[in-house]
Amino acid sequence: MTQELRNIAIIAHVDHGKTTLIDSLMKQSGMFRDNQQVDVCVMDSGDLEKERGITILAKPTSIQWGEVRINIIDTPGHADFGGEVERVLHMADGVILLTDAAEGPMPQTKFVLGKALKQGLRPIVIINKIDRADERAEEVVDEVFDLFVSLDATDEQLDFPILYASGRDGWCVRELEDPRDNLHPLLDLVLEHVPSPAGDKDAPFAMLATLLDSDPFLGRCLTGRVMQGSAKVNDTVKAINLDGESVETGRMTKLLKFDGTERVPVETVNVGDIICIAGLTKASVADTIGAPSLETPIKSTPIDPPTMSVTISVNDSPFAGQDGKKVTSTMIRERLLAEAETNVAITFSESADKDSFEIGGRGELQLGVLIETMRREGFELTVSRPRVLYQTDENGGRTEPVEEVTIDVDEEYASTVVDKMNRRKADMVDMRSSGAGKQRIIFHAPSRGLIGYQSRFMTDTRGTGVMNRVFHSYTAYKGDIPQRAKGVLISNAQGQAVAYAIFNLQDRGIMFVEHQQPVYEGMIIGEHSRDNDLEVNILKGKKLSNVRASGTDDAVTCTPPVKMSLEQMMSYINDDELLEVTPNNMRLRKKDLCPHDRKKAGRAAEG
Repeated sequence: MTQELRNIAIIAHVDHGKTTLIDSLMKQSGMFRDNQQVDVCVMDSGDLEKERGITILAKPTSIQWGEVRINIIDTPGHADFGGEVERVLHMADGVILLTDAAEGPMPQTKFVLGKALKQGLRPIVIINKIDRADERAEEVVDEVFDLFVSLDATDEQLDFPILYASGRDGWCVRELEDPRDNLHPLLDLVLEHVPSPAGDKDAPFAMLATLLDSDPFLGRCLTGRVMQGSAKVNDTVKAINLDGESVETGRMTKLLKFDGTERVPVETVNVGDIICIAGLTKASVADTIGAPSLETPIKSTPIDPPTMSVTISVNDSPFAGQDGKKVTSTMIRERLLAEAETNVAITFSESADKDSFEIGGRGELQLGVLIETMRREGFELTVSRPRVLYQTDENGGRTEPVEEVTIDVDEEYASTVVDKMNRRKADMVDMRSSGAGKQRIIFHAPSRGLIGYQSRFMTDTRGTGVMNRVFHSYTAYKGDIPQRAKGVLISNAQGQAVAYAIFNLQDRGIMFVEHQQPVYEGMIIGEHSRDNDLEVNILKGKKLSNVRASGTDDAVTCTPPVKMSLEQMMSYINDDELLEVTPNNMRLRKKDLCPHDRKKAGRAAEG
């Protein structure tokens, strides 16, 4: 007899508390022993996910509630990983929409909710973080309702149940006056509101591959939901793509279901089960895997195209090979091809001489996560400035990606933000007070104008502003946008930076290096205070003589250097500069390290 099932996905804007809520659900459903040591955000299993406090990969889990097994899918909240969310919703029969009780619906909330409503899912709305001092639950409920209406929700979808919760403290209630004991009201509501999986049990077996990952013991693993029929271990299956063409035929050597955070081997699977299969070598995301008699593929949403790309090439700096073991173009190519195979939101192409590779993605964060992952795996590489990917319209005109940018900022900084966004060719579409001396401003801004703006924005708002972006559409090219206003300080020799030289160069600009840090000719060591590039000698030590004069032996005091993150460095560089990435270091450099080559390239660009 098959067990009763419910499949739900949790969707929300980044940092609204999805993963924390799942932690509490797992603990209260009796998944862990009383004395078991459990990580915080147990679903964020990757190192980068733990460090950044964000979910990057969608992951299924399951809990037992009474006689019913509930499969829960944790989804990423950041817009750059929207491709994951879109596909994952195909596995669910219902969604829990999580909204912060103070911030209310944000751009990514709108994006993921729109996808869920299009698929006909009926959301359960949870107003989370109700224990915040600045919560405004009633207003947020009204904002959520307005959002549903603006996304053309049906009458059935508009009749959504609402719960108020604190995922961190592990309770939710239907009314704010109810006792705040546990999350049982949510689990009961899931059983009541979310339908059981539908599908023909007697039809030939078919599942839609939704996630692809690799396991050291099982090899390639495809995760998806069984849409019809049933299957046993070692059954012969074939994979067909969205056009109905056969991709491969093979055997399912392993069938696994999710039990908590573990994958558990099973002998048979049935309609509605979220399963993981091993044994296929070519089938990928969006392919249908089914019985040999299956002819029609299951419909799947086409993935949104990438809007941004970077060029990745071999590290050719004087310090190449000192840190990493994986330094050849062949190794980099194989790694990028493997990433493009498992991550359908990323595109891969290579130059004619196969020594550089163009990687397309949804945004700076997604590309930054890939490069950071490769760095930790021991790769050395150089990365170009991110470029937006243009398209052409039916009249042959150039179009560019535009993002909807929502900015929450203190009123005193609002005019500065509006001015900076106007310079970046952004159009303001809404501006209103959000209470407590804050303004919420919404812009439609070209993606290329936003490259590198995040760090500038944090400086302009003294770290108090919050900026969220989500892809909006392609529109006509908006003209030239000025790049970085300041030039850079460039080292004119190779060696170790000297504190005395740094001290004397501090008037010239902001430094990126510190005492005894290795530098080479052509490496960027700081930001010039003017708009031109300047070559400087960072190795110049103090002349040692036996002459002593008053005032010459003052202590050298150096201002601490500016340290930038990987994404900040990627967006800081200009088109004639590169970012060198190794396992232990990240350095900014000029494309042409020799000053004569730089002059030649500059003349060629002008001519």
